[in-house]
Amino acid sequence: MEQDPITLIISLAGGILSFLLLMRFALQLSQADYYNPISQSVVRLTQPIVGPLQRVLRPKGRFDFATLIVALAVKAIAILVLIKMSPMFASAGGSISPLHLLIFSLAGTLNTLLTIYFWATLGAVIISWIAPDSYHPAPQLLLQLSEPLFALARKVIPPIGGLDLSPILIFLLIQIVQGYLSALVVI
Repeated sequence: MEQDPITLIISLAGGILSFLLLMRFALQLSQADYYNPISQSVVRLTQPIVGPLQRVLRPKGRFDFATLIVALAVKAIAILVLIKMSPMFASAGGSISPLHLLIFSLAGTLNTLLTIYFWATLGAVIISWIAPDSYHPAPQLLLQLSEPLFALARKVIPPIGGLDLSPILIFLLIQIVQGYLSALVVI
């Protein structure tokens, strides 16, 4: 399917920005090492966008609602711009109801967050096989990001004979939720 280059650029820019914002949210939620160079880069890249709202909405413990709200706003703006540019919606005036825009941006934000956790879990599994004691910042960050999910899943499926099956449960749940969200995800 051919896609207009402008639409592709807007979709890509909105996707990358929302990914960075949600990565920041996930890193703070999992209490990953703030001094990890990758964490520092994510915070440095997103601070100009999140900083003004954080002055009003201070983080509550591990939850940074300002970052989450900005990620939702970025998704909503990208969706709105894509709809305005779409020839299919041009006949309808290129409009969308605020409720539909909120639903699409919530679904897109949740889908992006689940994708982050999917790849972090997959990366943590692979790292546990090939370099379990690596001191590189990337494997450390992946392990810190996915460990809270592993801990929750281990409550349901404890390790059996030294074999941790919790990633299977995590992958299954993420795929089920993303399957339901697929009809609502625009970008």
